[in-house]
Amino acid sequence: MAVKINQHAYPFVEQVKNLPVYLTGIGGTEYQGAVKRDEGYCWHQILFCASGSGILRFDDITIEIMENCFIFLPAFYPHEYIPDDMKWDIRWVVFDGYACKQILSEFGMDKPMVVKSNNSDSMQKLYNKMFVALKTDKVYGNYTCAGLVYQYILELHRLASDSTAKSKADKSDILMPVLNYIEENFRNDFPIAVLAEISGVSHQYLCRVFNRTMNIRPNEYITCRKLQEAKHLLAETTLSVYEICIQSGFSDASYFSTVFKRYEGITPAEYRKKTKAY
Repeated sequence: MAVKINQHAYPFVEQVKNLPVYLTGIGGTEYQGAVKRDEGYCWHQILFCASGSGILRFDDITIEIMENCFIFLPAFYPHEYIPDDMKWDIRWVVFDGYACKQILSEFGMDKPMVVKSNNSDSMQKLYNKMFVALKTDKVYGNYTCAGLVYQYILELHRLASDSTAKSKADKSDILMPVLNYIEENFRNDFPIAVLAEISGVSHQYLCRVFNRTMNIRPNEYITCRKLQEAKHLLAETTLSVYEICIQSGFSDASYFSTVFKRYEGITPAEYRKKTKAY
């Protein structure tokens, strides 16, 4: 069970305001009152319900908040949260930074969300580390917290993914054999139908799951794996470009150069020259 916290700390933001992500405040209260923000809050927030219960409202949606729930609230997003009784133990982390919008968007965290967790230990450890860093290290504590708050966001994203555990397990069961097969056979030509057969699902469903999970289509992923091998060989060996083309799984040197330039912005020979300069 989480220890009750009735204190807060605010870093010296001027020291870290040019970082991509940084902590702007951390704290908690055993007696969280009702909060209504018609224009949202000026910073992004992650709240944790250590005990008690309440409700969260946004966009005409009402969500019940129970013990071990995390609440994510983007900056300037109208919301309100209300306790069910006087004792509602809430601890909060607020953060900002020029890269926050991009990072949160990448994680699909554009709107408020509630995440129920059966195991919040990792989040609690990060939370405690941030508190300790601010209290004990006046010189570098802010920088330490900047790294920790990024981990905190990342861990919440992981928990949100885990909240659909069955879906995640299903995706893993489908994709891991496919990814392993690609790793062992990317140098050889094979149809996507082979991957579908390995995964045990239809071609269309495999492509949909692959694209949503890996953010890339299977054919593109195979091409990128070939290019990754080619870049390694260009940088680490003296093989000719044609030999590297073949060893990377490309059957035509002209096509290899065209694809390489499309993805990397330079030719294989230019890439080799660039890497040898370092």
